Amino acid sequence: MGMVETVGLVLHPRRDSKVAIDTIVEWARDRGVTVYGLPDEIGRIDCSAVAVDTATLVERADLLVSLGGDGTMLRTMRLIAGRPTPILGVNLGKLGFLAEIDVDDLPSALSFIDNHEYTVEPRMAVRATLPGDTSVTAFNDIALVRIPGDGLSAVAISVEGHPFVRYAADAVIVATPTGSTAYSFSAGGPIVSPTVEGFLVVPAAAHSAFNRALMLSADEQVSLEVLPTSGRLAVEVDGAIGAHLCPGDQLTVTAIRALAWVVRLGSTSFYERARRKLRVNDSAEIG
Repeated sequence: MGMVETVGLVLHPRRDSKVAIDTIVEWARDRGVTVYGLPDEIGRIDCSAVAVDTATLVERADLLVSLGGDGTMLRTMRLIAGRPTPILGVNLGKLGFLAEIDVDDLPSALSFIDNHEYTVEPRMAVRATLPGDTSVTAFNDIALVRIPGDGLSAVAISVEGHPFVRYAADAVIVATPTGSTAYSFSAGGPIVSPTVEGFLVVPAAAHSAFNRALMLSADEQVSLEVLPTSGRLAVEVDGAIGAHLCPGDQLTVTAIRALAWVVRLGSTSFYERARRKLRVNDSAEIG
């Protein structure tokens, strides 16, 4: 008997996912597998998936299938955070860095998973408590970003309670290994393997003399204090604004190991995906 009895769908809000959904539903029908989806998502598409609320989707799905791009994968990971349910990323449209397969590969991929012929890759998250005691979790990054017209992001960084550096920048980014290829990369941060148990602190467009990134252990915590010289800052959580901070506010960020599990079928490696998406060219020949 296969391992998959229920499949949960998480859809991109705009991209056309009907072909992918029809493929999943047909595969499931032939094996007596139930397909669940969120009402506002599958309601846009004529399909036989069963509409359930988020709690039911998370509790009952043996496998979550993310149909979209990297944003959809991040949302899927946040939905299932803390549970061992594997997530299969299916790319729709642009090259998805986190996606494992394209739509044409869906039937074989689902069968491989059903037959236990796959591996899972743990994904680390970072977590912070915002003013008002709201806890937020990000699988890419938490960033303190300047608001145009309000001045720079001036932030003091302390690690394990020990002051280290003060950044003046357009933003200060706390990124996971997953997020090392996102905002952090565009700010000059390093590419980090998703298997590394650590996280980054990276200034974007730093105006201070020290402009290097920090690599921290997953066991360490970092505090970010908004300095009196700073403007009002937006706190972006995986790209979405979660709150605003004012001078004197402080944010403490910690890492959480293996908060989500991503399906890997061995078709491509992290470095192959990084090379394609980031357009890494061969090194110039010397001599």
